[in-house]
Amino acid sequence: MPSALGPETVQQRLSDLEAHLEQENPILLNAVQSFRTLDRVAYDMRLLPESQSFASRVPWWPLISVLGTFSAGKSTFVNDFLGHTIQRTGNQAVDDRFTVIVYSPESRSQTLPGISLDSDPRFPFYQMSQQIERVAGGEGKRIDAYLQLKTCRSDRLKGKILIDSPGFDADAQRDAILSITDHMIGLSDLVIVMFDARHPEPGAMRDTLQHLVVETKHRSDSSKFLFVLNQLDAAAKEDNPEDVVAAWLRALGEAGMTTGRFFTVFSQSAPPIADETRRQRFEAKRDADLEEIYHRMDQVEVERAYRIVASLRAVANELADDTLPTLTRAVRKWRARTLVLDLVALIAVAAVFLGWSISAGHWEGLDYRPDWLAWMEAQGIDYALQYAEGVGLLLLVGLHFGVRSIAAATVRRWLRRATKDKALPGDVLAAFAANTKRWGRELAGRPYGFSSWSEGRISKVLHDCESYVQSLNERFTNPKGLRD
Repeated sequence: MPSALGPETVQQRLSDLEAHLEQENPILLNAVQSFRTLDRVAYDMRLLPESQSFASRVPWWPLISVLGTFSAGKSTFVNDFLGHTIQRTGNQAVDDRFTVIVYSPESRSQTLPGISLDSDPRFPFYQMSQQIERVAGGEGKRIDAYLQLKTCRSDRLKGKILIDSPGFDADAQRDAILSITDHMIGLSDLVIVMFDARHPEPGAMRDTLQHLVVETKHRSDSSKFLFVLNQLDAAAKEDNPEDVVAAWLRALGEAGMTTGRFFTVFSQSAPPIADETRRQRFEAKRDADLEEIYHRMDQVEVERAYRIVASLRAVANELADDTLPTLTRAVRKWRARTLVLDLVALIAVAAVFLGWSISAGHWEGLDYRPDWLAWMEAQGIDYALQYAEGVGLLLLVGLHFGVRSIAAATVRRWLRRATKDKALPGDVLAAFAANTKRWGRELAGRPYGFSSWSEGRISKVLHDCESYVQSLNERFTNPKGLRD
């Protein structure tokens, strides 16, 4: 992935991050240094340009995403949580962009265009325009139509990022929106999925359930999803409002979703329910659920720490198990094809030369005595045969480089197919190209820069990840019972 940043800028930002984490979370400081170790391995193998870092793939701020159907009350929920009217609200879709909300000490909220997120590696949508372009050609340049950044002076935002999504209508979604949604879910520490209790026929939104619910059951981090049936006060006039909740629970069950918490809430600023008994019952349930949801949102920093360590481990595992084996296999394919084609070309050249020279009568027994050689010697040209041999050798070297290029082109096509649907850490195609441009790599049989040191560094990072998790467990829990 190309980057406009220079190596010095990337390293300075990592240093700034380390300075921040040294006081806030020393365990994550060590994680940054482990990312640097993986960067060094990737730099040496040309898997990563020095203007990039694996650490830039990870949002270092705790990240909360709010997803849901149109009119599910997402923006009202966000406003209530922040204590500020930062998002527009309404029964119809009022915002068609993903809004990243961050803390600012300024009392006035600012709205910044999508490029502010696309060009800043500190935020979760860094270089999102390139990903959009891959899935929806021509849309990458319209990044401002998909993303925006807002600031808010809310203490609840300190140290975290909140993302409010546009209403999710799967039938009308473009590939770009789905790509951003998947990207956002993957990076988030907490995902709040909201549905509208005023539409009690969840079967009519089966596609929505498919995209927002069903896919989560296969995830290892499915516990980070909270499913919220919002605006339940609209059901207060029903004889059995519990039937509304039961309908949604059945829909989730039919979709195969059995994990994740399910909550029922409505806005604290909504008009009061007329019936006093029902009002107390509804508000008690709402307040209990909101307290738990807000608690999860306030404690998202803990999830962030584990998420970053998990991301570090994932990069190290994918490097060891996917990227390096794929690159090694490509280099070996290239080596084998080059040597085979070299042999075939050499035999073909030798056969053509022998056929031509024999038919021309250049041989006297086993001595090669062509007429042109006798002519050159008659002209007093010394070392004529040696000159001819030198020219022949240069031609063979040129032929070898041509064979290398042909073999590289055939392997490159295979490599593109092998990595097409994989988000491998590092640019395998760039690393392969670097190998094929180096003299003698076709004899080595292993990628350039790959050594026992590289394997040892990756193994150490994986071992350190276990230590980081244990340290986090000691910080956030008390398994040994040593503290009161």
